[in-house]
Amino acid sequence: MKGTSAPPPGRPATRRPSRLPLRPHTRPPSRYTPRAAAVTVACALVASGVGVLLIGGGDYPMPPGAVLRALLGGGGPAETFIVHELRLPRVATALAAGAALGLAGAVFQSLARNPLGSPDLLGLTQGAATGVLLTIVLAGGAGSLAVAGGAAGGGLAAGLVIYALTGRNGLHGTRLVLTGIGVAAILTGVNGYLITRAQITEAARAVLWLTGSLDGRDWGDAGPLLAALAVLAPVVIAGCGRSLRMLELGDDAAHALGTPVGRVRPVLLAAAVLLAALAAAAAGPVAFVALTAPRLAAALTRAPGPNLLPATVMGAALMVTADLAGQRLFPGHQLPVGVVTGLVGGGYLLWLLAAQRRTGRI
Repeated sequence: MKGTSAPPPGRPATRRPSRLPLRPHTRPPSRYTPRAAAVTVACALVASGVGVLLIGGGDYPMPPGAVLRALLGGGGPAETFIVHELRLPRVATALAAGAALGLAGAVFQSLARNPLGSPDLLGLTQGAATGVLLTIVLAGGAGSLAVAGGAAGGGLAAGLVIYALTGRNGLHGTRLVLTGIGVAAILTGVNGYLITRAQITEAARAVLWLTGSLDGRDWGDAGPLLAALAVLAPVVIAGCGRSLRMLELGDDAAHALGTPVGRVRPVLLAAAVLLAALAAAAAGPVAFVALTAPRLAAALTRAPGPNLLPATVMGAALMVTADLAGQRLFPGHQLPVGVVTGLVGGGYLLWLLAAQRRTGRI
């Protein structure tokens, strides 16, 4: 036949290797896209602009120009004191807590492969609240470091209980969410009991903290969370971001692509739990930011993968925007930031559950 010929005598027949089609699904999604970068920059600008408005509001209003001058080292002594000592710590706490919750929510939703995988729904925030309440009730006038330590210990303990109840193979899907909801319900009852056992002053302090409030925050409250973000955010985003994208393909695929699943997953879980717990210690158990920020970031970027950096910046923007809304919606009556996020996030959760039901996932 045309195109075929017998091999020369004495030479073995050779077979031309066939061209196998590439399988694009075995490659992880790209790390950054122009749209994701634009969304990240836009959220950062929104967070910064709202932060400037927050600093300029209050009994002594300041225009944005005066706020920027004071932040850059200019302005008079009164403006410098008001900005750096009275108002900037609150805004820094809001930005840091929102960023920590957004990053923690993105990690949990990616590992669980479920949009309902959020620290406040999985019981981790309630565990941090138990640790803080134990610190307040037992130690009374405990400082910021003690409160942060109690939150971290309570969050890690709750995470270990959930991990033990679900098992290594249960960290995905509905089983993890249902286990977390059960643990959260138990811890909510424990927290209520701890409040009844506290003195009146400690009980009032605990109730205000449980509402999720940024009132009276100083650098001592923001310091532990800022330090944790400085250490854990690069570890999660730069160090484990690629591995997290691999884990979204499944454990078997991640193993085949060279990801050390047994080492990466515990690091990601511990980092996310610590971020959520320290955010609760700084701003109280603010609900739904960790649930909403990653989903909004994914919807805006339209990029596959966990979108860690956009979710982090989105969380910061959501937190300061909720705080601004709480201060400006009802003149003369400030709403705690946890009330605002609860009202908005509760509606979003109902919509998300309805969407999951329509697609047959629940």
